[in-house]
Amino acid sequence: MTGGPVLAVDQGTSGTKALVLCPERGVLGSGTAPVRPRYLPGGLVEVDPRELYDSVVAAGRAALADAGVPVVAVGLANQGETVLAWDPATGEPLTDALVWQDRRAAGICAELAPHAEELRRLTGLPVDPYFAAPKMAWIRRHATGAGAVTTSDAWLAHRLTGAFVTDAATAGRTGLLDLDTVAWSRTARDRYGLGDEPLPRVVDCDEPVGTTSAFGPPLPLTGLLVDQQAALLAQSADDPAAAKCTYGTGAFLLARTGSEPLRAASGLVSCVAWRLGGRVTHCLDGQVYTVASAVRWLTDLGVISGAGELDAVGGAVPDSGGVAFVPAFAGLAAPWWRGDVRGSLTGLGLDTGPGHLVRALCEGIAAQVVELASAAAADRGAPLTSLRADGGLTRSALLMQTQADLLQRPVEVSALPDATALGVGAVARLGRFPGLALREAVPEWKPSAVYEPRISADEARTRLARFRAEVAALLERPGATAADGGAV
Repeated sequence: MTGGPVLAVDQGTSGTKALVLCPERGVLGSGTAPVRPRYLPGGLVEVDPRELYDSVVAAGRAALADAGVPVVAVGLANQGETVLAWDPATGEPLTDALVWQDRRAAGICAELAPHAEELRRLTGLPVDPYFAAPKMAWIRRHATGAGAVTTSDAWLAHRLTGAFVTDAATAGRTGLLDLDTVAWSRTARDRYGLGDEPLPRVVDCDEPVGTTSAFGPPLPLTGLLVDQQAALLAQSADDPAAAKCTYGTGAFLLARTGSEPLRAASGLVSCVAWRLGGRVTHCLDGQVYTVASAVRWLTDLGVISGAGELDAVGGAVPDSGGVAFVPAFAGLAAPWWRGDVRGSLTGLGLDTGPGHLVRALCEGIAAQVVELASAAAADRGAPLTSLRADGGLTRSALLMQTQADLLQRPVEVSALPDATALGVGAVARLGRFPGLALREAVPEWKPSAVYEPRISADEARTRLARFRAEVAALLERPGATAADGGAV
């Protein structure tokens, strides 16, 4: 690899992580700063935008102090579908930021149901409150008509450099980007009532957009990329056929599909993976809304003391004891797109203990990821050979083994859980040193562990069938209608 260290900043849902990455010596320094989203009744999730910006600055400064060496560029990864209104003249936020999990735009999605297929064809995305455009429309209808309403990355980039930009991959998460032209769609904007909105310029992910002094010395901002695509880039640079899954607040499975968009037929999202040097790579994307947040739910109930206790508590029993857990606390995402349903916990008995609940949760998470992997394989026309995993919950051997068992494929765990930061660091390096090859900018893939299936294919099918039966029961429950949670 070429050039000096870069600062890679990953602005996430519950905090910001920053790494100083050296092409020869790896991670030289790191910093973190918390973010505290508010989880409110009715599926509302919001956060003070100032916390987002302050966390970026604090984590970045901490990483630089920890490294003690100068850097040559900055890359910024973002949450993707989190939106806010803000004043372009002053940079001040005009609303709270509606976090990607927020469901308050469900009514707007229901109104757009007649146009859902047209919008999916245009943008690759279903009409669902998860994505940015419905939230942007909600803000305009119910909060304020002033300023600009954008995804959080555009606001952060403006605060850092004064530029009004968003990268092509983040733009692809809005529901407003034409998947074929990678430009804002007039039709989609009009459907959402956002036709007159000032939208940021769509830039390449490795395009230098300005200079920031927020971290101390002036530094060029040369990399912008939405978080999950950044993780995909870090984990598939040496193998474009590899699929990755990030296990964080939610779980996100992505798989590359090439230079042309592939319209998903199985419920996954078709979107831009990245645009580097003017060349677009596309991908399929599937989501599980609640993963670490479901672990936090068990923690709040006192079943475990935290994610670090999953293996010890779950390992105390041989199986789930007949307990089935569908952790749909914020609804079901791909491939069902039913934000209206809620989770279920069945098969409880007087002999049910904490370990059974932990194992059932791990199976519920892993089974949803299997559904995503199966959908990706169907759309790509070939089965996944393996799954590359990153994120904080990959530290749980129980969850990773459960994933390998139900998937019936090896699960390769990233040696560094911070794949998003590695990916956006690589993009920043590409922006700082034009002509550098992608493979030269990304650290070599080295899994820290590989989990092989330990149960038979028949047993895996039995467990998956039980999970699918529980999901089917949820979807058929009286009062759970697609119109409540968006078009399907």
